[in-house]
Amino acid sequence: MSYKYVIDSYAWIEYFKGTKAGARAKRYIEGDAATPTIVLAELSRKLLKEIEAGRETPEGRKARLEFIKTSTEIVDLTQDIAILAGEIDVERKEKVRGWGLADSIILATARKAKAKVVTGDEHFRDLEDEAIMIS
Repeated sequence: MSYKYVIDSYAWIEYFKGTKAGARAKRYIEGDAATPTIVLAELSRKLLKEIEAGRETPEGRKARLEFIKTSTEIVDLTQDIAILAGEIDVERKEKVRGWGLADSIILATARKAKAKVVTGDEHFRDLEDEAIMIS
């Protein structure tokens, strides 16, 4: 694993929307970045909901997911990441209301590579040494 940044769902959504937060995420996305497979799952679901709402097309969804796969390293959920994510999940749920297992997997992916999570998700706000907040 050799990447500096782990891009989470929040950052990708803002990037695709073209918001100010998305513009801040751009330099990390276009840098030495990785995307965990859990983020692909979250974005796949979100984009399907956008299609249902008439704000996205099936072709647009496919193009966005393909862009993620070709512009960043995709990191699968390995046994080591899964075990670390379980430990993180127990620790963080005691400190942060609403912390989810997906957050733990994303953070574990970053920790394994000594990378930083690029996000705007408030759940990561207190992790100043491990997260780059774009919002």
